[in-house]
Amino acid sequence: MSMIEAAKKAREASIQLAAMSAESKNQALEAIKEALAANVEAIKAANVIDVENSKKEQVAEPILKRLKFEEEKVQDVCAGIKSLVGLEDPVGKVQLQTELDDELTLTRIAWPIGVIGVIFESRPDALVQISTLCLKSGNAVLLKGGSEAKETNRILFNIINEASIKAGMPEGWIALMESREDVNSILAMDEYIDLLVPRGSNAFVQYIMKNTNIPVIGHADGICHTFVDESANIEMAIDLVVDSKTQYVVVCNALETLLVHENIAKAFLPKLKQALSEKGAVIKGCEKTRKIIECEVATEEDWKTEYLDYILSIKIVSDVEEAIAHINKYGSGHTDSIITENNVNTKIFMNLVDSANVFHNASTRFSDGFRYGFGAEVGVSTSKIHARGPVGLEGLLIYKYQLEGKGQIVADYASGKKCFKHRRII
Repeated sequence: MSMIEAAKKAREASIQLAAMSAESKNQALEAIKEALAANVEAIKAANVIDVENSKKEQVAEPILKRLKFEEEKVQDVCAGIKSLVGLEDPVGKVQLQTELDDELTLTRIAWPIGVIGVIFESRPDALVQISTLCLKSGNAVLLKGGSEAKETNRILFNIINEASIKAGMPEGWIALMESREDVNSILAMDEYIDLLVPRGSNAFVQYIMKNTNIPVIGHADGICHTFVDESANIEMAIDLVVDSKTQYVVVCNALETLLVHENIAKAFLPKLKQALSEKGAVIKGCEKTRKIIECEVATEEDWKTEYLDYILSIKIVSDVEEAIAHINKYGSGHTDSIITENNVNTKIFMNLVDSANVFHNASTRFSDGFRYGFGAEVGVSTSKIHARGPVGLEGLLIYKYQLEGKGQIVADYASGKKCFKHRRII
């Protein structure tokens, strides 16, 4: 099937899918979960091919880590689907209702966007999360994964497609694109695709935005910060920084730059260095940092870098205002956290840091659709329109207005024969 044919079928399927009942969609999700669990060995075998091919091509280690889709990952995505089934169906939810006049009622309801094109990195688990979120939210989806995960993506798509169609979902609601040429084809399909979600490097996301008329939401780099204030609990700060940096380094919500108040630096940094060294992490520091602990030199370029590796850059600052200024200058608007016991500084930080996710005394790794209770995510948006932060079910919905009347005509209101009441019901 050609790309244009797939897009047309997705458009047709999206109309049917939007009107599907919550029960029907949940049954399809359950069927997908069972099919994935029943095909673990086949999925693992396909993934081994991708991993071995990538090793031969000397793919970078961070990409290899994202690429691996072993039994534990299959169990994780199945748990995510189970969580998704348990969420309330957002489609058709009444957001606003107004009585314009007697027996003339306007209602705004949540409604699927339609057809969503998602271009994502070499993470097979992303294919499962994205497709099931789109199904639950009533959207058709066109998927383009990284070429490194070609075999894994293909088998996952086949399992999801077959299981969902057998469960009653409309044919064509999901399609998989495999060639690089398909990306450019997608960009020109504003007639069929309602929203694009690109996931990848900053250059890639910018390329997508500049070469399509389709609305785009997404994020580029995940340059996340944590600021350790002078009143921070040192043991808590060590735990949070280590978790933010090393719990899983190849994700966009991992910590990349640490800012430390000058009044706590001498007590904090040696202990932090010891904790990070136990995890195999390398520290790069500003001049003030290097006077306290031995570490590599951090340059201006480091403040702009998403390492996706066991590397942390550290800068010592004089106060919360300097920390905020640094974050707003070098950050990517993804996730930034403050560790402090000072309520005033907490409020200043939470209000003035211009990011989609701003935390207090919490690991940046909590910035995630599943952990937020959104039923995973199709991506993280650092945009300021429509959806911001982890894009889960609600981020895949827009709304429509429905008007119920009894034969009223505008002429009566224009002539003054009738008057609007505009009484808010909901």
